[in-house]
Amino acid sequence: MEPALKSWFVDTDWLNSQLGDPNLVVFDATWYLPGTRTDARQQYLEEHIPNSLFFDIDDISDLNSPLPHMLPNPIKFSSRMRRLGVGDGMKIVIYDHLDLFSAARAWWMFRIMGVTEVYVLDGGMRKWTDENRLVDEYPHRPRIERHFTARLNSTMLASLEEVIDAQKSGTAQIVDARPEGRFKGLDNEPRTGVRRGHIPTSINIPRTEFLHEDGSFKTNEEIKTVFKKAGVDLEKPIITTCGSGITAAIPLLALAQIGHEDNKLYDGSWSEWGANSQLPIEVG
Repeated sequence: MEPALKSWFVDTDWLNSQLGDPNLVVFDATWYLPGTRTDARQQYLEEHIPNSLFFDIDDISDLNSPLPHMLPNPIKFSSRMRRLGVGDGMKIVIYDHLDLFSAARAWWMFRIMGVTEVYVLDGGMRKWTDENRLVDEYPHRPRIERHFTARLNSTMLASLEEVIDAQKSGTAQIVDARPEGRFKGLDNEPRTGVRRGHIPTSINIPRTEFLHEDGSFKTNEEIKTVFKKAGVDLEKPIITTCGSGITAAIPLLALAQIGHEDNKLYDGSWSEWGANSQLPIEVG
């Protein structure tokens, strides 16, 4: 008998019953595309799950990089977590307001920094509020600073060079989670100086393909069907990409959920590839 797969999700019933646990940390990791009027931090202040903290994807990043919200080094990540009161061995649950638009990114960041007990709230804030569960409109009081040690697992991160090699030689399949219009080059990119189109040989699976209409994540068998229908061979390595490394974490989360381990996230994503005129692109 095969060992049971670990689920990377928790449901609203479980989270509601655990909110008083001092070893549980809940994060609102909502993030919006450039040009969107909504302020994620202000939205958190106005309405969030009780005791949750705000995970600022733009701040917890490499601010020296010309690319948006790139993964920070372990020292900075550890520093931010300590200040937020996150300690080694704590259990972490992440949600967002956008049907898993950005929560998976924070989940991946914790995982690549060596955290194993990190989960995503299935259905996110929409399911929480649809069930009329308690919400707060004030920031959670500061937690006591804890000791947190980040250990970077570089095998979960794909460099530009690795993606170029995959595109040329087929060493890995490239899965792009952007909407179809952006992938095909029909719609404008949200960032200036970035061309329309996609990486040649890449396969488009928009992030919404992994979700039910109510925002909950699809079952393992449904996930496998999504990948296979798109032409992805689940027996081979996979690199995920998107516009700037945010929604690329959603197919990565789906792969983890079905037990596929040979995968990486291309952090630079289209913000890097599409802005480099020396790199090939395809449209249509």
